[in-house]
Amino acid sequence: MNGPNGPAPLLTLNNGVRMPALGLGVYQSPPDETVAAVTTAIENGYRLIDTAAAYGNEKEVGEGIARSGIGRQDIFVITKLWLTDYGYDAALRAFDTSLTKLGLDHLDLYLLHWPVPSAFDTTVASYRAAEKLLADGRVRAIGVCNHTPEHLSHLMARTDVVPAVNQVELHPHFNQPELRAFDVRHDIVTQSWSPIGGVTRYWGDRPSEAEDPLRNPALTGLADKYGKTPAQIILRWHIEHGLCAIPKSVTPHRIAENIGVFDFSLTPHEVSAIDALDTGVRGGPDPGDVGPDTFS
Repeated sequence: MNGPNGPAPLLTLNNGVRMPALGLGVYQSPPDETVAAVTTAIENGYRLIDTAAAYGNEKEVGEGIARSGIGRQDIFVITKLWLTDYGYDAALRAFDTSLTKLGLDHLDLYLLHWPVPSAFDTTVASYRAAEKLLADGRVRAIGVCNHTPEHLSHLMARTDVVPAVNQVELHPHFNQPELRAFDVRHDIVTQSWSPIGGVTRYWGDRPSEAEDPLRNPALTGLADKYGKTPAQIILRWHIEHGLCAIPKSVTPHRIAENIGVFDFSLTPHEVSAIDALDTGVRGGPDPGDVGPDTFS
């Protein structure tokens, strides 16, 4: 049974698999709060859960899914390969570990967490491992995170399967129009991490109010107009662009609010006004600078 907000619409990936356009992210969700966050999300209509080996909560995500009572075929589960497991054989072993922690027999989408420009051969080898997992039916779709058009071009030139998804930092203050256009040209769905700009609040020094999209007057004004929160306005903007957004929360009322964006729409003019808030400034790491030791 769907929650009060109902399920998100579905996006069709380049191999025909269908993925919800909005899901729950669990980055920085403490393991002891993740089970409840996942079950709350599913109760409220979420059917996509995004985790990663590096988040340390795959086991709890699996427990939350199991407790929900929703059939496995109705939940779209994503996890990611971490940098320390890059390489063909290492990637296959890491996938088995993630699947065991999740308590699942297959995955809906498996992603490479970052490109490693200084050791791109290992990125390619890892993606080839993902291609094998796809061919063997252990995953339904494969893709990448944080790849620029240049990274994607290099990867696609050396592999066989065009990534189904590219998950990147994307919010009104950093909305990546060139990357989105590249993804569209290659039939890659762009998935937005930190979709409401959370990275501007939790990464690095405390930002000024001007850097927080939730406090931007253009967005608070639209929130007043539609009787929604600024976060809901931003998530609706992602939907209007055909993106997949994965907002993170462990707070029940926010989890419910975040999926309550399918009962209104923004006008093209309003979407353009939000587009114009782009600063071109990342909140998170630059993918071009990421290496094996970046996060150690």
